[in-house]
Amino acid sequence: MIIKGKSRAGPRQLAAHLGNAEKNERVSLIQVRGTVAQDLRGALIEMDAYAAGTRCERSLYHAAISPEPPHRLTDDQRSEAIDALEAKLGLNGHARVVVMHEKLGRQHIHVVWSRIDIEKMRAVSDSHNYRKHEEVARDLERRFGHDRVQGAHHERDGVERPDRTPSRAELQQQERTGITGKRVQEEVTAAFRASDGPESFRAALQERGYMLARGDRRDYVLIDGKGGIHSLARRIDGMKAVALREFMAGIDPESVPNIDQGREIIAERERREQESRASRDEARIEAAYSRGEDYVSQTRAALREHQQRQRVADKVSGSSIGYVTDARQRRLDRLTAASESNERDRKRTEDDPGRQSEGTGGHHRRDR
Repeated sequence: MIIKGKSRAGPRQLAAHLGNAEKNERVSLIQVRGTVAQDLRGALIEMDAYAAGTRCERSLYHAAISPEPPHRLTDDQRSEAIDALEAKLGLNGHARVVVMHEKLGRQHIHVVWSRIDIEKMRAVSDSHNYRKHEEVARDLERRFGHDRVQGAHHERDGVERPDRTPSRAELQQQERTGITGKRVQEEVTAAFRASDGPESFRAALQERGYMLARGDRRDYVLIDGKGGIHSLARRIDGMKAVALREFMAGIDPESVPNIDQGREIIAERERREQESRASRDEARIEAAYSRGEDYVSQTRAALREHQQRQRVADKVSGSSIGYVTDARQRRLDRLTAASESNERDRKRTEDDPGRQSEGTGGHHRRDR
C-alpha cells in the first residue's frame, strides 16, 4: 500500500482535480464531514475559509491511499484506513472530504482534511508526514494481509533505500506533456556520463532538447521540450545534490536563464521547428506539382491545371475559351436592360423635382 500526502492551498483547483471524470473511469464522492456544504467544491472552499483567522497559508491536507494491485479495500477497510491515517496525522475529528477514483482496475482513495483546529484557531503541524504515511501503510498491510511495499522512511531493516516514486505533481505533469520521468532520467544520465565538464554537459542537454535553468529553490533545474520542469539532481541516476553542486561550480549562474526565460527559449525553439517542418512539407507538395522545365511554382501549376479543366468544360458545353454561353449572354442582356431603365428613371426625377421616383415593384407613385 502506498500513502502520499501534503499540505496545500487552492480549494477550487483541488475540487476540479478530484472531480475530474475524464481521467478516471469512475469518481465517487464517499463522504463530506464537518461542513455545511455537502458538495465537493463547496466543502473544500468552506474548509479553506477556516484559516481566515490564522496565519496558515496551506489550510488543507490532501492524502491519497493506494492499495497495491490486485488488492482492493472493502468499505470497512477503507474507513479503517482513513481513520488510522487521520489519527496519525493528528487531525482527529477535523472536517474532511473523501473521494474515490477508479482507473484500470486500481483504486485511489483521496482524503482532504482541514488542518485548522477550530477550538485553538491554529494549524496542526504537518512535520514528518512522509514517515507517518509509511508507518500507517505498513500497519494496514499487516492488518489486511496485503503484500508489503518497501518504503524509504520506515522499517528499512538494512534494505537499500528504494527509488523515489513520482510525486502527484510530477504525475500530473507527465500526463500533461507525455514525457515520463524515466525517459528524462535515462537521457540526462547518458548526457552526464558522456560529458567531461559542466559546459559540455549543458551542450549535451541542449542537443537532447533540454534547457538548463536556474531554479526558484534548487540550484539548477531542467526544462523539457514541452515546458515541464525537472529537478536536475533527481534526473541523474545515483547523483547526490552536493556532488552535483561541485560538478556545476564551473558554470556562471548569470549565463543560465531562469525558468520563465528558459520556457520562452523552448517555445521559440519549438516554433522554429514547426516552421521548418511546414517549409519541408510545402517543398514536398511543390515538388509533386512540378511537370517540366516550364514549372514556376505550386500556385502557377495549380492555375494551369484549373485552366485546362475549364477548357474541357467549355468545350463540352459548346463554347470556346473567351466566350460565354448563350444562357449567360441572355442573363447579361436582362441585367443591362434593367440597369438602363433605372438610369432613365433617375434622370427624369432629377429633371422634375416634383416627381417621386417609382421604386422597385411600383410601390411608390407620383403625386397627382
